[in-house]
Amino acid sequence: MATFGSLSDRLVETFKNLRKKGTLSASDIDGTVREIRRALIDADVAFDVVKEFTGRVRERALGDEVNKALNPAQQVVKIVNEELVEILGGEQRRLEFAKTPPTVIMLAGLQGAGKTTLAGKLATWLKNDGHTPLLVACDLQRPNAVTQLGVVAEQSGAALFAPEPGNGVGDPVRVAKDSLKHARDKQYDTVIIDTAGRLGVDEELMKQAAKIRKAVDPDEVLFVIDAMIGQDAVATAKAFQEGVDFTGVVLSKLDGDARGGAALSVASVTGRPILFASTGEGLGDFEPFHPDRMASRILDLGDVLTLIEQAQKAFDEEEARKVAEKFATDTFTLDDFLKQMQQLRNMGSIKKMMGMLPGMGQMREELDAFDESEIVRTEAIIQSMTRAERTNPKLLNGSRRLRIARGSGTTVTEVNQLVTRFEQAAKMMKTVAKGGVPQIPGMGPIPGGHGGASRKSKKGKKKGGSRSGNPAKRAAENAGALKEPQSPASSGSGFGLSGGANAPSEEELEALQKFLGR
Repeated sequence: MATFGSLSDRLVETFKNLRKKGTLSASDIDGTVREIRRALIDADVAFDVVKEFTGRVRERALGDEVNKALNPAQQVVKIVNEELVEILGGEQRRLEFAKTPPTVIMLAGLQGAGKTTLAGKLATWLKNDGHTPLLVACDLQRPNAVTQLGVVAEQSGAALFAPEPGNGVGDPVRVAKDSLKHARDKQYDTVIIDTAGRLGVDEELMKQAAKIRKAVDPDEVLFVIDAMIGQDAVATAKAFQEGVDFTGVVLSKLDGDARGGAALSVASVTGRPILFASTGEGLGDFEPFHPDRMASRILDLGDVLTLIEQAQKAFDEEEARKVAEKFATDTFTLDDFLKQMQQLRNMGSIKKMMGMLPGMGQMREELDAFDESEIVRTEAIIQSMTRAERTNPKLLNGSRRLRIARGSGTTVTEVNQLVTRFEQAAKMMKTVAKGGVPQIPGMGPIPGGHGGASRKSKKGKKKGGSRSGNPAKRAAENAGALKEPQSPASSGSGFGLSGGANAPSEEELEALQKFLGR
């Protein structure tokens, strides 16, 4: 997430310097803690939170758990990660639903925090989880707020309860009470109440929110706060906690380019958990908040679990099995590739997905330069082909390629590049599907790429594999053992197919990378 980009860079650089040292002195730890303190303050984290956080890190880092560790630098990173998880709320807390529907969720916060849009995102998330949400328009002060909620409800596919026109007309407390009866009559199992906000905390706002809360007795009161407002988040959160109280926090605009101090302050200061985070402008850019995963993102350790969950939602398991079989039997077509690409796009921003991989924070410039519109152009080229051409690219002579280029708004060169890369990638994937060892260019086969590789590496160890204490050096010295050809009998495959040692060449893998990277 871009919000923590600067903080993440500072912390990663601090730990990089720490890893160069075999042992850590008290002055090394003090210097590291000092850099962490500066990074957090620059990220606009509340001073009291910074003081408490760095104090705990220093105390633990000077203790025996670091002194006795085989790798002291990694132990310090582990301590910082664990303490980050704590200030972010510890364990994840899920939304609590009423035993007898409807579950009532009230949204509160300042104007501009994104409550109305977030109501639509929450409704979308609930619908995808099998619920039937009802959006209730209780923001009757802000101009066109009711209209905006109506648009959001339509986009999310949720029902709307808006008996009053708004723009200063109507009683929000009565609307909130009437919405519960409407939900029971129409059998909606979740009611989301969008309340009015103000440009600043004031007495009138608090009174109205408190009256609505008393009238509907909500199961959850979610305080929506703009993740980009920094230390002001603490004062605002405290004011709402005293005036209305809330059961959980939702961070909006967490994809912004600000310093993200709100996320690292509000849970610690209020003692209320962060339940959700809004990570983009789309209605699908909304996810449950996991403190441990967020801490990993901040420290550039990746968030593979969230990536897997997104993939499971977007990809059809049966379709994936069919594609694997097509790779193995050499029947994978451009039509199949188009379907795979469309499923990939359903996962959301490819930049965000790549950013969840460990270490990608150090490639932020490359990620920022990645042009996702290239994928749209690739789709346009394939969609401009006839079904016969997608099935058999050998039909694509010069005149056909010119027609496709004109139809897709691209050039003949781009069409040629796509066809060439597709053929090379399909050839390489067929090799992998038949049991070949996946390789990374310049690094040799991936250990454990299939069953045979794992057994081979163990065998190599018995023959006197490298015992170097440097992991990179040890991997390089052992690479030779993995490159030895294997007999078909000892080879395994992720697809359960027979295979041999036909590992894809570096050129083929490079073609796949270029193909998928367009």
